[in-house]
Amino acid sequence: MVRKDSPEIEINVHSTPAAAAQSSSQPPNQNNAPEEWFPWLVPTIFIINVALFILSMYINNCPAHSRSCVGIESLHRFAFENIHENPLLGPSTSTLLQMGALDANKVFQGQRWRIFTCMWLHAGVFHIFTNMLSLLSVGIRLEQEFGFARIGLLYIVSGIGGSLLSSLFIRKTISVGASGALFGLLGAMLSELLTNWAIYANKVAALVMLVLMILMNLLVGILPHVDNFAHIGGFITGFFLGFILLARPQLDWIVPPGYYGHPMKPQYKLYQYVLIVLSVIALIVIFTTGFVFLYRKIDGNNYCSWCHYLSCVPTPLWSCDPQCNVRFCDNLVREIARNINLFFLYSRLITYFTIIVLPFIVY
Repeated sequence: MVRKDSPEIEINVHSTPAAAAQSSSQPPNQNNAPEEWFPWLVPTIFIINVALFILSMYINNCPAHSRSCVGIESLHRFAFENIHENPLLGPSTSTLLQMGALDANKVFQGQRWRIFTCMWLHAGVFHIFTNMLSLLSVGIRLEQEFGFARIGLLYIVSGIGGSLLSSLFIRKTISVGASGALFGLLGAMLSELLTNWAIYANKVAALVMLVLMILMNLLVGILPHVDNFAHIGGFITGFFLGFILLARPQLDWIVPPGYYGHPMKPQYKLYQYVLIVLSVIALIVIFTTGFVFLYRKIDGNNYCSWCHYLSCVPTPLWSCDPQCNVRFCDNLVREIARNINLFFLYSRLITYFTIIVLPFIVY
């Protein structure tokens, strides 16, 4: 998003000595938009994710243990697992586990590093394509505006927040992907718009479009094989972090040395300070509670009997049971794969379109 700046108006007048002295005490114009940062961190994250996916396919080596690989004639060692094993066209579950996929049971056994490593792995071609499309469209714009340090911290912490919530509710399947971190970026975009509300034009239209985009992406989580808890956890974390990291200071809060024309304004407005404090408290409570539950091996489903519907809603087209009967699943797996891949693609294209259009609405 871009800032709304007032146009500069140049007026030539004949100044009296008194007027000249008064004008010299005026602070320099602070309304000029800051220079954009050069985005290097987000492209680096993109390269790491793609490289790790290629490495996972190399390690998987489907032809070495299966005769029903997809694309074996052209991809050879990099052929995809059978669609029944992985409908997203990617490596096997065992390979993903070997490389650091999130498995709640293994986390409880002490492998807590999986909360971090799982966000760098992807389950298939459609999975990584849609996630990287969102990363480039959302992440580069945010890094240009706020710099690599804040966006990098936002990305990592949001990914951990998504993995943490996922480990408390997803017990029968593994979880991989950068979606938690990406939803953190979307949550931060929303809080950034809210906390910097005064500097934007057409803010209501931008808010409506942003909320609709987020809802569309969350709806993908009702499909099987999609970890919506990681999405929700990442979004909540990024939403609160956005109030802390992406609040913009008042345009004229900086007073140059030697200027005594008027008292210096505070860096942020009162409501921004309130949001920062509340967000810090919320994040402390969320992460403390989450890690306490994790260390005590508490199953979140025992405290929320309906929460499993947030990650998958059963329909006549698919089953949410990962241990469903093979004969029953065989009739649905191709439809599931087609729906998952299409919904992934549609949701990320909507995200990409929104990010492209949103600056024109805000500006």
